[in-house]
Amino acid sequence: MLAAAGAIFFSAKAIIVKLAYRHEVDAITLLMYRMLFALPLFMLMAWWAGRGKPALTSRDWAGVVGLGFLGYYLSSTLDFMGLQYISASLERLILYLGPTLVLLLGWLLRGRPITRGHLVASAVSYAGALIVFGLELRVAPTLDTAWGSLLVFFSTATYALYLFYSGEFVQRLGALRLVGWATSFAALCCIVQFLLSRPLSAAQVAPEVIGLSVLNATLCTALPVLMVMMAIERIGPSLASQVGMVGPLSTIAMGIVVLDEPFSPWLAAGTVLVMAGIFMFTRAGRAGR
Repeated sequence: MLAAAGAIFFSAKAIIVKLAYRHEVDAITLLMYRMLFALPLFMLMAWWAGRGKPALTSRDWAGVVGLGFLGYYLSSTLDFMGLQYISASLERLILYLGPTLVLLLGWLLRGRPITRGHLVASAVSYAGALIVFGLELRVAPTLDTAWGSLLVFFSTATYALYLFYSGEFVQRLGALRLVGWATSFAALCCIVQFLLSRPLSAAQVAPEVIGLSVLNATLCTALPVLMVMMAIERIGPSLASQVGMVGPLSTIAMGIVVLDEPFSPWLAAGTVLVMAGIFMFTRAGRAGR
């Protein structure tokens, strides 16, 4: 239940962002408000996880800064920018391709083998994503769809880099402590980015944007992190990730109900292919081990 709820709340982020864009706010300002409201929660999370443990070394802080920049600041910025151009459903499916990129990084940077099962599973997943991309491109035949999809794909790639390099620091610091400090640094980056690139008058947004940002910071950012961590403690990462496959389905359902995004058999087919491919991918990984 924790894993499923965490996945659903994570997925609601795209819905809230799309709702906020209806009130004439740009990605940088919206991201700043999300991180501003989430920052105290991140710092509390880091403090709580670090009680009674050794202080972070300079190497630990370097890892926190690098991982926070890649996995939360850069990835979130690209994701928010991409959501200006594509649907929440397509965004979630592209983000769901992350495990395939982690595998590719392992092959490129550390020579880890890629099995035939991995290749088949990846092909199935990308075929599903391409179906949904083609459907959206047909509805809105402009470069905006391609640009938004590319931005979200880059967001997926930067988060894959975070996952790839975070293993050592998770073992040293613990997952919750690392996430707390990395996201705190990312939040500061988002706030500084706003202050350097926007006039202070840009912070004057509609009250609805403030309310949605508070929801995004709490319900769709801090709370799901805790839920997923608690789920992993109880059932392990493999089963938690499989339960998390409810995420794309919930995004599509919320997109249809809340955002009036169109539903078609092609969208259903593409979603099924992406989810089936990632499921096959996790099975191939266990078989390889």
